[in-house]
Amino acid sequence: MLSTFIGVEIGKRGLVTQMQALVTVGHNLNNAGVEGYSRQRVIMTASDPIYLPGLNRENTKGHIGQGVQVERVERVRDLLLEDQIINRTAYEGYWDTANNYFLMVDKAYNEPTENSVRTLLDKFWESWQNLSTHPSDLAARKVVLERGKALVDGINNMYQKLRGISDMINSDVKLTVEQVNGYIRNIALLNEQIQKAKALGDNPNDLEDKRDLLIEKLGKLVDISVERTDPDELIVYANARMIVQGRIYREFDTRTTTENEGYYDVVWKGTDELVKLNSGKLKALLDMRDLELRSEIQKIDVLAMNFVDLVNSIHRKGFGLNNATGLDFFREVPYILNVQGNYDRNGDGVFDSSYIFRITGSHRLKASDLIGIRGQITVAGAEGPVTIEYYPTDTVAEVIQRINTSGAEISAYLNEEGRLSLKAVPADNFTDPDFVIRHVEDLGEFLVGYSGLLSQSGAAGAYDWQRPDAVSVLASNTQFAVAPLAHPAAWLKVNPEIENNPASIASGFGQDGIPNGPEDGSAARTIADLRVKPVMVGDLLTFDDYFSDLVASIAARGENALKNFQIAGLEMKNLRDLREAISGVNIDEELTEMIKFQHGYNAAARIVTEFDKMLDVIINRMGV
Repeated sequence: MLSTFIGVEIGKRGLVTQMQALVTVGHNLNNAGVEGYSRQRVIMTASDPIYLPGLNRENTKGHIGQGVQVERVERVRDLLLEDQIINRTAYEGYWDTANNYFLMVDKAYNEPTENSVRTLLDKFWESWQNLSTHPSDLAARKVVLERGKALVDGINNMYQKLRGISDMINSDVKLTVEQVNGYIRNIALLNEQIQKAKALGDNPNDLEDKRDLLIEKLGKLVDISVERTDPDELIVYANARMIVQGRIYREFDTRTTTENEGYYDVVWKGTDELVKLNSGKLKALLDMRDLELRSEIQKIDVLAMNFVDLVNSIHRKGFGLNNATGLDFFREVPYILNVQGNYDRNGDGVFDSSYIFRITGSHRLKASDLIGIRGQITVAGAEGPVTIEYYPTDTVAEVIQRINTSGAEISAYLNEEGRLSLKAVPADNFTDPDFVIRHVEDLGEFLVGYSGLLSQSGAAGAYDWQRPDAVSVLASNTQFAVAPLAHPAAWLKVNPEIENNPASIASGFGQDGIPNGPEDGSAARTIADLRVKPVMVGDLLTFDDYFSDLVASIAARGENALKNFQIAGLEMKNLRDLREAISGVNIDEELTEMIKFQHGYNAAARIVTEFDKMLDVIINRMGV
């Protein structure tokens, strides 16, 4: 027969179950604003009946129920949606970081304002134009001096701003790697705690919420994927490399590299193997520092180096009001002091390389002339040798344009005397020095007999930087300049001799070492004409074109970063809103559940009360 106290037991189970459900509701309500928290719900099931099928069961009809029990407390979470969020959050992290730093770079250019480099450059050219019309005026020379000083200060300041942003990013790389490692360690620790809890038959919902939140935050820093196929250990991958497997983990590390300004590389801890990333904040930091900021600094260096080289080459040939000549307007700081450009690159005490910035041929050319010869020029590029074909029907200008648009790390132009000049540009690869011509070869005669730059065609007459005295292959009367100290934009200054004596500023040319007189403004006019003369790199011909493209380019890239960030943000908002609809705590819904469980608790309590009355009758009121 049934137990006399079965009703009390059913009521007790009801009280316990409904109370746990109420506690869970309270837990949900109190954590409604907690980041990463998932709504929990109690799964109730009917307790096993008294009599299960078997030969030893009593002869009682039906399965006699024993009330309700809590099967489990589960968290409401869509893991497929969660993995989708993790996979896309790296994209958001990448463009969020890139957008923030692009804004800094855009502000560094300070365009358009009265103190921008573009405005200072315009005023500098105007001062030379004014000097060309008043060549005997000392006051006009002082204006040139002050405008020159203001310009170099602007360029120096621009470099310092860009370098400061680059240094800031480098520090951020170090901090982000430390943050990544912290997340990796904590995820592995939570894996261990979750595994132990599950081994005891518990549902560690809050621990799993914390782990998922850490995974999502890690996913914003580096692109990761999660494998959940093994119920006992969750695995996290970074670009197909395991970083967390259960309680085992692998960390990142940083190392300084001399090839890249002493900045940090991100490597696997305990090795020198670089970590390869596709997205995330850390990838954005490395791209902004090593690609975007490096490119912007190189562009400012190109502007400064070409500016110094061209102005000085003209100014040296001019005469000042005091008949001074042979002076540079700007100070040039060479990378090495060896006049032949010889340099000991491997540090063994023996010259093994040639660091040459510019080579100028000895023959005067006209841009419109047909060259009438055929051949092939080979120069150095970022990915290896670059070949440029030329044909008899080409003009000098067409060959120059072909060199400048070939992707070679060299630029060509005709100087003020019509002589062909080849100049090195900043290198794409960290291992290659900036402003160093690495290879020049011609299988024909354009660089040899035609322009008078090389002494011999073919490999035997090729200029190559990986040997000392490489300038020995140049033709007689070919002029060359050694490579400048790194980052000309940082050290660009007005020549102290000019600064101390403005009368030495050249305004006119002379003949056979004799000035043409104080009324000659030809040298000043030639310098002023550099503003619109085709002297720059690639298909950007003039200084004005170059700087305009520089500013427009960073603005366009910043706009693209903002657009991608907005797209990523909208996509992530939709995914997170969907997750919130599934996993988030709805206060109205929880209050409804609370009322339901309160009634269930009251009903269970009433069952206990009624059975208590029945037992009281049996125990205390039945006669003997």
